[in-house]
Order: sequence, then structure tokens, then C-alpha cells
Amino acid sequence: MKRNIFVVALEDQQRQELETLRHSEKFKIHSLLSVKEAVESPNFSFNALLDEARSKLEAFYGSVDAIVAQWDFPTSVMVPILCREYDIPSPSVESVLKCEHKYWSRLEQQKVVPEVVPAFCGVDPFAEDPLSQVTLDYPFWLKPVKAFSSHLGFKIENDEQFHAAIKEIREGIRQLGDPFNEALNHAELPPEIQHMDGNSCIAEQLVAGVQGAPEGTVYRGEFNVHGIISQPSTEMSDAPYDRIEYPSHLPEPIHRQMIDVSKKFLEHIGYDNGCFNAEFLWDESQDKLWLIEVNTRISQSHSEIFIMVDGMSNHEVAIDIALGERPSLANRLGDHAVAAKCFIPYKHEDGIVRRVPSREEIEALAERFPGTKVRLDVQPGDRLGDLMHQDSFSYRLGTLYVAGEDHEQVDQRYKACLEALQFEIEPIE
Repeated sequence: MKRNIFVVALEDQQRQELETLRHSEKFKIHSLLSVKEAVESPNFSFNALLDEARSKLEAFYGSVDAIVAQWDFPTSVMVPILCREYDIPSPSVESVLKCEHKYWSRLEQQKVVPEVVPAFCGVDPFAEDPLSQVTLDYPFWLKPVKAFSSHLGFKIENDEQFHAAIKEIREGIRQLGDPFNEALNHAELPPEIQHMDGNSCIAEQLVAGVQGAPEGTVYRGEFNVHGIISQPSTEMSDAPYDRIEYPSHLPEPIHRQMIDVSKKFLEHIGYDNGCFNAEFLWDESQDKLWLIEVNTRISQSHSEIFIMVDGMSNHEVAIDIALGERPSLANRLGDHAVAAKCFIPYKHEDGIVRRVPSREEIEALAERFPGTKVRLDVQPGDRLGDLMHQDSFSYRLGTLYVAGEDHEQVDQRYKACLEALQFEIEPIE
């Protein structure tokens, strides 16, 4: 009998990625909810989505052997609840929320790894005078305690910018804040969080540096890291980074420090039987490490580059844990020494897409640079302003997967690919 693995919001390309798993022939993979429902819906109820997932599992004729999360909220919180109901190994809902709620997470981080936590404070955007709650000097970041990417995130340099940001936050925060409040009701909250619900904000000290992210697992108290991703800084766009690379190019002492911090924090919050990836910034000029956030899942955005370097998807460890088995990932059994997931950026100006690269152009690029894959997120007629989950720095027209013998070759190939991929965007006046 094949074991039934449910992956929330499984994309078509990921079915191919899952074929790289060691015992894929022993699994039957099912998608639990669609990408449109669990990821792309602009308005949703967390409890309604949870009930829909429950109904689909209850109607399934067969055993439910594993449920896997690979996306952010609502998936990241929904899966531990479902796993608890089906007696599948998973982190506690409380430990997940201590990472998902940005303010709550900072409070917990401050207790155990204060040296890597930027200065911060909570802000109620609906208070009569929100600015009076800010304890930081300008400039600082202002963002909701739960948001998609950098949506409703603002760099604040003066009072005028603060009040303008608060106005925009008040208009848009409930879109995600209300369903996040539904999720928070599934856990027992400390008093300081009861007063800082999903429609609250956090102000944080500005920090800078090169991004690094250990990805790993905690299984029955055993902590392990199976890979470290880095995000080189770039001068090619206004975005803080334009690609993620595996393996990381950061110095080994920084790798060790990121791993030590991740372990200490996850042990502190009681996180167990789950996957994680922790995002850091390393300020080389100050030799200072900053913890940005901890995500309570594997990152599906890392899967392809793990396959390119290690020969299998990081879904391997998530499924291992859900099946109650010690997780492990192959090491350096892929076709390439270094791989990168690269964004195809466009300046943050609205426009209508008139032309995208042809299939022939993309195939020629893959032949020129072995390992290259192109996935477009736009097609002729699309309006950039209507694209979902974009950040405030630039639009993303698609994704490039590039491989090479070293980091320098990956960088060169990425630039060459961007030059070769021709888009036509008609500006909107």
C-alpha cells in the first residue's frame, strides 16, 4: 500500500520535484487545497479555509499519512492544527505562532538571543495617536505583525511619512489581519499579545547586510541543518536582493553563528517535529549578525536549487518528519556545484505587458547555459499593478534558475540571461 502524502497548495512543477525523493514510488502525493485557495486568494477566512481542508481530508477514501506545509500563512498555521487532529508529528500551534506573529516572535527572541535582535516596539495603527507609541528614532521600518512579503511595509524617515503609512495600513491591514486573528484564537495567548492582535504593527530598527538562511529540521528534540541559502547583494535593481544561491557563499563562522542562534531560539519556544528556515542579515562592515525572522516550514522556493545541487527536493525532510522518521537529505549528489533562483525584476512602475520571451528564446538560453530554467509570471495583456504578492521595490516578471561551477559563474550567467530575455512593458500614464 502506498502512503498518502498531502501537500497544501501543490503546484504542477512540484509534482516533478517530488519525483526526486528517495522513496517516491512508495508515496501517493495529493494536493490539499489549490494554490488559488491557499496562497493567492486576496480575501479569505482562516477558519473557513481550515474547515474546507478538514472536509477534503474527511472525504478522502484512504489513510491520511502525512500533511506537509510549504507556504506561509495561512498554510503554516493550518497544517499543525490538521496534524494534531490526525495524530501526525508536527510542531505545536503555539510554537508556530511565536514565529508567525512578528511582534510576539521579537519578544521571544529578545529573551534568549538579544544580541541579534534589532530594536523594536509595537504600534497600534488604530490608536488615536500611533506615533506616541514609537520608541525608536528615525529612520525605522513599520510593518504589520503579519503580512505577505513587504506588503504594507514602509521605511519611515519623518512624521509625515509615518502618518501617510498609518493611513495606508489602516485601509489594508485587515485583509490579512482578520484571518490571522482567527488563527490566533486557536492558541492561548499571553497578555502582551492579546493587546497586539493581527491588526497591529511593529516598528523596527533599520539593519543592513547580506542575507543568509539556514534551513533545517527539529525531530524529537534533535536539531539539524541540511543546507544554508544566501542572497547576494546586487546593484542590478532597487530590490534588497535579486537571487538566492545554494550553497551559501558566506564565511563559515557566520554559518555557525546563524545555526547556533536558530537552535537556541527554536529550543526556547519549544519548536519540535517540524521544518524551519531562519533569515539573517550579516553586516560585514560591522561583523554584526541580525536575525530577521524564522519561518516554520520548508521553503518551496528553495526546492529546485536543492535538486540542482543535492539531487533531491527539500520536501524529503518534511515528509520524513510527518511520517515519524528521522529526516535526512542527500548532499551534493546533483548535477551542479552552485545553483541560484533568480528574479526577473522590473522597475516599480505600473504598465501593461505587451511582449514576453518566446519559447524558442527560452530554449536557446537553456542550451547556451546548461541547467537554466525560465518560469514567467506574466503574459501579454497583464497589468503589473494587478500582480499579487509583489514587494515595494520592484515587480517580478518571472523566475530564472541558473547553475554554474561557482558563484561568480552563476552571477555572470544571470546577467547574461537578463540581457537575453526581452520583455516589452507599455507604461501607464
